[in-house]
Amino acid sequence: MRKMTSLILVLSMLLAVVACSNANELNNTASPKGDNAEDGLQLEPGAELLIWASKEDLPFMNAVSKQYTEKHGVPITIQEVGAGDTLNKLTTDGPAQIGADVVIFTHDHLGKAVAAGLVLPNDVWQEDTKSANKDNIIRAVSYGNIMYGYPLSIEAPIMFYNKQLVPDPPVTFEEVVEFAKGYNDPDKAKFALMWEIENFYFNYMFIATNGGYVFGNNGVNFNDIGLNNEGAAEGVAYYGSLKDELLPVRTGDVTYDVKKGQFLSGQLAMNIDGPWLVGELKKKGDMYGAVPIPSINGKPSVSSSGVKSWYVNSYTSYPNAAKSFAHFASSKDAQLLNFQLTGAAPSNSEVMLDEGVQKDEFVSAIAKQFENSYPMPSIQEMSAVWIPMAAAMSDVWNNGADVKQALDQAVGQIKDSISGGSSGGGL
Repeated sequence: MRKMTSLILVLSMLLAVVACSNANELNNTASPKGDNAEDGLQLEPGAELLIWASKEDLPFMNAVSKQYTEKHGVPITIQEVGAGDTLNKLTTDGPAQIGADVVIFTHDHLGKAVAAGLVLPNDVWQEDTKSANKDNIIRAVSYGNIMYGYPLSIEAPIMFYNKQLVPDPPVTFEEVVEFAKGYNDPDKAKFALMWEIENFYFNYMFIATNGGYVFGNNGVNFNDIGLNNEGAAEGVAYYGSLKDELLPVRTGDVTYDVKKGQFLSGQLAMNIDGPWLVGELKKKGDMYGAVPIPSINGKPSVSSSGVKSWYVNSYTSYPNAAKSFAHFASSKDAQLLNFQLTGAAPSNSEVMLDEGVQKDEFVSAIAKQFENSYPMPSIQEMSAVWIPMAAAMSDVWNNGADVKQALDQAVGQIKDSISGGSSGGGL
């Protein structure tokens, strides 16, 4: 019996040693550096990630991916995908198991992504994300009271200007119109100010500044549409008046490429556009500046805005590694790096107070405009808004259509589309 007992003890010790050895081997396999856990989240053995990035984001993506791989030993491949193509590509590639593990898009596409089951909640680092960002940013990256995004940067349209042509940028639209009287020369394609006059994202400033809105209750109540109320009609009427006073062209003539080309060539003095233009303008040295959008009808301009965030593909084979990367690549240090490499305006409240960020006139203009903006609704019913509103405002601009009638018709189309479940379009 004593011999049997001794044999059992020896076998038990051997089994414990083998189990411990196997556990150590598993941990070391998960990451070449053995650093395979972040805040208690165990990364999958053999994890590797695919990231989609727009051309403008590539400098930051390459740098932050290298840092993450050095820390966690997880290989990362980056593929260039246009910002406007990301969600459509994920819709097909995600379920096919060939999509990126982590993607970036602005929050107004979140409702569509959630409805299609394409993204995972930001659950592990939810409290970290909340403490680092203001409430309006958290609302923007949440859907149905569930947070999905890992905020990276904020976007709002601002007014860029050529410092040689406009030493002192106007602060009101009335001043812009006055400047145009002595500057415009349509025969030479010289204009004081342009924005994409057919694009509702930019035209929203005329509606919101005067009290109009898309959906009620911070953009989630699609039964309350404020696009044809008294304030909205007043704003669109003012918008229509600017054709004769400021920009005597048809809406279809002002495309992004045309406007950008005229601005960079020195024909266009001022250009209302988004942060995606900042990187290219900074390469021109001190030639261009930026300020918030001029006031409209004596009121500070209220614009649309967006929150650009990381999202984790729900079909990823490595959800823990993907979440870990999204958290790492949206951290305070990562956002500062993004600002330094691309000029992006940080969402992180602490990074926004950084001295270098504060001194940057482009980011300062974006931050000021964002504070006076409404993030575009992220619910999927928003997709029913873009086309009818673009058509209504273009009809007012191009044809002098009755403002209230055009807006009423657009809102009717939006309601029909939502109730019929056939909403389409998009930014």
